[in-house]
Amino acid sequence: MRAAVLYQPAPIEQNPLHLENLPVPEPGPGQVLLRVEACGVCRTDLHITTGELKPLLAAVTPGHQIVGRVEELGADVFGMKIGERLGVSWLGGVDGTCLLCRKGMENLCDHPTFTGYSVNGGYAEYVIARADFCIPLPEEAAAKDLAPLLCAGIIGFRSLLVAEVEPGDRVGLFGFGASAHLAINVLKHWGCEAYVATRGASHQKLAHELGAVWVGEATERPPVQLDRAVTFAPSGDVVLAALASLRKGGIVAINAIHLDRMPQFDYDSLLWGERQLRSVANMTRQDARDFVKLATEIGILPRTTLFSLDQVNEALAAVYHDSIDGAAVVLCS
Repeated sequence: MRAAVLYQPAPIEQNPLHLENLPVPEPGPGQVLLRVEACGVCRTDLHITTGELKPLLAAVTPGHQIVGRVEELGADVFGMKIGERLGVSWLGGVDGTCLLCRKGMENLCDHPTFTGYSVNGGYAEYVIARADFCIPLPEEAAAKDLAPLLCAGIIGFRSLLVAEVEPGDRVGLFGFGASAHLAINVLKHWGCEAYVATRGASHQKLAHELGAVWVGEATERPPVQLDRAVTFAPSGDVVLAALASLRKGGIVAINAIHLDRMPQFDYDSLLWGERQLRSVANMTRQDARDFVKLATEIGILPRTTLFSLDQVNEALAAVYHDSIDGAAVVLCS
């Protein structure tokens, strides 16, 4: 099979992924072998390939927004069939026994498996996944439209939950890439007003097209005080801009696995008044099921730019340079 392999993190301009021919892996007990149809490109993949996240393996195939079909079942896998369409996301497994798992917070597991980081991911023609962490997907949708739902969509949905968004709220989206352009559809469905602060004329145009009531620059303050906000850009300056936009009692959810820094800020004017900063870490299987169900019901359709597996480094570069709107998707078969 063909797979894109990262041996050594490097700047995006150096094309860090190497396309190679490798043996098709065999599923072990509790695992399935999937033939990959498509894999979405996430900003976390940039953090992995450039080394902002410390390497965990000597070599790894990134990619964790995987749409595939069951090619082979490992031992002890029941309730699945050959040819069934499944999704795989960032959280590829948990220990199930640590304190946080026992408390129902598997997204914070002490010993997690991360797809495309601690195990091989979906920039390949085939991938192995834990069967109990695969997500059932609808047959009628195109693979390219499902792939961005599996991390960008799920984690954006979880961010709205972490921010405790309620119907009718005024919600700020700071940054408008793959995740935010899906989250705005959920906000509209909930009857919320979306205020978008983002850089780039094309991103701003897309936010207008998708129903934002106001669109401004990346750290610009909206014209009204916000009830809730979610930051998508990996920038501490953006976090402070979101915090400065909140009413008293409001919540900012930081949707980032890596942040450049948190600048010093004035407590009295920005955080006092029971404003809250919260981080968003990973997702749960329930998040995945709930979001895929909702996305199917309300007809969320991502804006996608397609790349072949041969163009995987170009896909990463497009996300890095914000040169596309919506999501980048690699077609693997």
